[in-house]
Amino acid sequence: MESVVPPQVTAELTQILSNLVLGDNEIRSNAEKAVNERLEQTPELYLLALAQFSTSADTEVMRSFSLVLLRRLLFRPPINQRLPLYDHLSSPSLTTLERILLHSLQHEPSPAVRRKAVDTVCDMANNSMSRGRPWHALQAQAFAMAEGSDSLSREAAFRVFAGSPNLVIDLQTESVLSVLQKGLQDHESVEVRSAALRASVSFLASSEPSQIPHVAALMYPMLNTLPSTSHSHLSTFLSILTPLASSNPTLFAPHLPNLLKFLPGLILPSVDPEPTPTVAHPNPAAGGSSFVFPPPSVTQNGSLPSRHASPEDEEAEEVRKAALEFMISLTEAKPNMVKRVDGWTNTIVRGCLEGMAELNDEDTEIWLEADPAEDPTDDDYPHVYEQAIDRLACALGGKVVLPPAFMLIPGMLASHDWKARHAGLMAIAAIAEGTNRVMAEELGKVVDLVTPMFSDPHPRVRFAACQCIGQLCTDLEGIIQEEYHQQLLTALIHTLEAPEPRVHSHAAAALINFCEGVEREVLLPYLDPIVERLLKLLNPGASGGPQPKRYVQEQAITTLAMVADASEATFAKHYSSIMPLLLNVLQNANTPEYRKLRMKAMECAGLIAIAVGSDVFRPDAAAFIENLMRIQNSPVDPDDTMLGHYLIATWAKVCQAMGQEFEPYLPVVMPPLLQAASAKADVSVYDEDEVAEEKDGWETISMDGRQVGIKTSTIEEKCQAFETLVIYCSTLGPRFAPYLSQSLELVLPSLKFYFHDGVREASAMLIPMLLACGKNSGTLTHQMVTASFSQLVNCIGVETDASFLASLYKCFADSLRVIGGPSALPQEIQDGVMEATKRQLQSFADKRKARAHRPASQLADDKEDLMLVEEVEDFALEDMGKMLLEFDPAHPLLVAISSVKDLGLNLGRWDSDDEGGTES
Repeated sequence: MESVVPPQVTAELTQILSNLVLGDNEIRSNAEKAVNERLEQTPELYLLALAQFSTSADTEVMRSFSLVLLRRLLFRPPINQRLPLYDHLSSPSLTTLERILLHSLQHEPSPAVRRKAVDTVCDMANNSMSRGRPWHALQAQAFAMAEGSDSLSREAAFRVFAGSPNLVIDLQTESVLSVLQKGLQDHESVEVRSAALRASVSFLASSEPSQIPHVAALMYPMLNTLPSTSHSHLSTFLSILTPLASSNPTLFAPHLPNLLKFLPGLILPSVDPEPTPTVAHPNPAAGGSSFVFPPPSVTQNGSLPSRHASPEDEEAEEVRKAALEFMISLTEAKPNMVKRVDGWTNTIVRGCLEGMAELNDEDTEIWLEADPAEDPTDDDYPHVYEQAIDRLACALGGKVVLPPAFMLIPGMLASHDWKARHAGLMAIAAIAEGTNRVMAEELGKVVDLVTPMFSDPHPRVRFAACQCIGQLCTDLEGIIQEEYHQQLLTALIHTLEAPEPRVHSHAAAALINFCEGVEREVLLPYLDPIVERLLKLLNPGASGGPQPKRYVQEQAITTLAMVADASEATFAKHYSSIMPLLLNVLQNANTPEYRKLRMKAMECAGLIAIAVGSDVFRPDAAAFIENLMRIQNSPVDPDDTMLGHYLIATWAKVCQAMGQEFEPYLPVVMPPLLQAASAKADVSVYDEDEVAEEKDGWETISMDGRQVGIKTSTIEEKCQAFETLVIYCSTLGPRFAPYLSQSLELVLPSLKFYFHDGVREASAMLIPMLLACGKNSGTLTHQMVTASFSQLVNCIGVETDASFLASLYKCFADSLRVIGGPSALPQEIQDGVMEATKRQLQSFADKRKARAHRPASQLADDKEDLMLVEEVEDFALEDMGKMLLEFDPAHPLLVAISSVKDLGLNLGRWDSDDEGGTES
């Protein structure tokens, strides 16, 4: 290809790019600076030079790097400029750039580099079309390449169609389908078939609903790619189809029976599918479907045989997981569609149970000795199957999932193989959330199945029994504690004395779940034996026992805290046995390995202080607070990232325990609290071709096609600080006045802190409290009142979240009562809130009218979601009405609120018959 830039520019760019890929930081930094300077001075020349270098460089690495850099530079705005470089290019330069990229797309010999060329071409095509510049030459070349004789070119063409579906979406349907079908049936290259499958998925996902009936026939050749694909590629093919199953599940509806003849052989390798069926020939063998349920390999007592000691090979396991993910994704997307397919749920349930039973016997000794937080056997644990059956239960509910699950689980619990017993218990725990309404009806039978497993000879089975009971206490909270407390607590208390630390520690953890949903009166008869055994775990040396493992002590302290919280004042009789131990930990556990133990002791002591009350706690308050101040003033350990969180939480508990007596300590606790509350959101934005760094305390989300990293640890600490301000202000009342002004300055803008709903909700709670604090202390100013109500009016006018809008109206009404009613407000604020309310009412009315015009089938599909949306809107309308009543009991807008409520769909109350999974 002829040169489009002077040779000296090419030579200079070659040197700059070579420096960019070097490991030396100084050389690379200078090269980056040089690139920026050249692009600022002559962007067209150097972008064209970069594109040309992507076709002429001697090595694959440099050609690939050039394409990646070109893609990044074209559409990322340079420093101090609003528009990306693409928008500064002249039409002739764009034409030249397109010509160079088309040359690379067609002639690049390396498959890896050609894929980079595809990425850059697709990015260019999508951005060009969004700016009204269609790339007709690419469209023509891609179609020609798709029909060509070179498999690498055919693959590239279909990758282009996948990455830029707008190239084909408006063309004649028959022509597009013909090209895609040829690619799907390519006999020469599995890579071409894979790329064609990606293109087909992209085409279908981008098609308008009105087009779907005309293009759905493409599903036949798409699904026919599966049976002929080897295991080495089959997981990729299934993974390509999975997003389409989530976004367009109805496309798969006609093919479900045939898929069910193919997929069990992948998920349940012990089931022989006989001749492999295809979509075109779904039943090659006589006698109907080869998959029956219950499967013939279930033993007489209902237990699962051991399929393999380990998967045959990594490829088979990857295919198995990909097939399971495909089935689960389709189930989640359209639950009622798959419910009607006989055997679908049974296949997934059995596949998950088999997978969950695939543990390694040799890992037991390692597991017993490991700290749960650093357990090396966790890497090999079959989490995928456990999570899959959980997702299945949440999607389909108890009526569908429990029958096939409990066809197998009782036999698994009776199996001679500990791995099957373990899997059965973990399965009950996993499906409890999604099936809780139906499981509640048979809860006694479930408890009778589980509690004998606490006497199992194998420690991992007893561990699983603790896990199962703990999860049931969470997912059937209240019911199981009230009706079955004797069986559960008898088993858990006994297991606190198990010889294995992993087991007795997990029994203590399960007690936390039990305490979270228990009535005080139910717990009291068991309080003494629970505390006695927890103290033995915490301090076995007192009775001549061995030194406990640190994680056991941490768990014992945490459980003691929850038991104290649940038993309240009755816990006072154990106070003198426990508080000295906790103070001893705070005084002496100063080395890094005891960080967590110290933090747990802080938390526990705070909760116990609240439980027993100020009179019992008062003699130890000074010593406890002295320890907290010493810890707070110690040199900061950069590795101790959680200490600040625990200190804030513990100070809040001490305040709740001491009440008004806490006031002298405000100067100690408020500076770090206000600092945490002032934190800004820490955000990192990654380009599409950048890999987001995995960092502790960070979360990555996708936003506008880019990966955005958010430092959630900072935001969570900010939320905690705001919630602590609520505690201080509500507990101390007017005594919080010295911090009124600073707090308001933080709270008012935080009503718009969109990174965390908890911060916004705490802010809405704080405003009336702070106004009351100021009023009762004589420090409230007219400026504070005006600023508070002005911000509330501003937020009400633009808020789109109905749930938080309700909080804003409640905040406004509560604040209004604090200052003495509407007459204390300036007229412009009164007018402003009425105008904002009218806009919100109009918005609610428009949304409800739009829903009413949706087809009945769509309403049925989204019934539960719509009921929840309208329930939240009704709460907002109710709080809106309460606010208006503060102005006038006969306010004319009250009639408008009633009219908007009447526009609701009235889909009725939650119907237990629809339990588990949306109607679809």
